Amino acid sequence: MARTDAASRLIKALAETIYAAHLDPKAVATWRPPHGMRAEVYTFDVREGGGYRMAFVHEDASVRGKTADNADVFEGAFVKLVPNERIVERVVFQSDDPAFAGAMTITTTLTPVTGGTDVAIVCENVPEGISAQDHQVGMTSTLANLAAFVE
Repeated sequence: MARTDAASRLIKALAETIYAAHLDPKAVATWRPPHGMRAEVYTFDVREGGGYRMAFVHEDASVRGKTADNADVFEGAFVKLVPNERIVERVVFQSDDPAFAGAMTITTTLTPVTGGTDVAIVCENVPEGISAQDHQVGMTSTLANLAAFVE
């Protein structure tokens, strides 16, 4: 059964600034990995139909990743890019474990509001191997990192 997870946060920055942070691989490597992880960006082609390949690596080497050892390797495709408003990505984890199979769609919506931008993340078709609680913690951490990066 497909699961949808969501998180949002008011970030005290312009939508343009937040959008730009999603399209710069160095920026993404800084803010996107949740607490306790770091990112390695292997490829990054910003355009509709383009994509990326990256890994989130657990700082604690004893934590097993989705792919191997302590890493979660995944490939993403930019499905839709609406400047300063919305980013739609399709992400597939590189894993032999069927619990992480399938393509997850991540839609990030940027809505200008008084005091900044409401950033909403909706993840559809979340692999069953990712617990809802862990995913919520991860998305909340990522949004906090994004806020710290752009504010």
